[in-house]
Amino acid sequence: MNVYVLLYEAGKDSEGIHSLEIKGQTIVLMFENQDDAERYSVLLEAQDFPKPTVESIQKSEIESFCIQSGYEPTFVKSGFLPKTDEERLLLVPPPQSKDVTNWNDDNSDKTRDNLGQDLEEIKKRLENLL
Repeated sequence: MNVYVLLYEAGKDSEGIHSLEIKGQTIVLMFENQDDAERYSVLLEAQDFPKPTVESIQKSEIESFCIQSGYEPTFVKSGFLPKTDEERLLLVPPPQSKDVTNWNDDNSDKTRDNLGQDLEEIKKRLENLL
């Protein structure tokens, strides 16, 4: 089964996947319906967030990537109706997003090295998904 995910700079070395931080857990959204994913993408752009590309990927591949990366894959069914504030974030982005544009400006060489290694590993996993 294919799902729709939101990717930033798809196909580039700096490619990334959209995620949410909810109660200390990093969540990756997998939309059943492409229109829902497109709407979420437009809502992000309306908040001055870079607009992600909606990509169709095998659900099992995203789930595997998330498990290996310590993320929580979250499937958003077509027609999903939220019951809690946390579930509402699966349909509408939070009013504020973390700024990750300066992630590479860390002064710690050790942290930078670890981040570089982690990002390379994530990049390889994403490339394998495509």
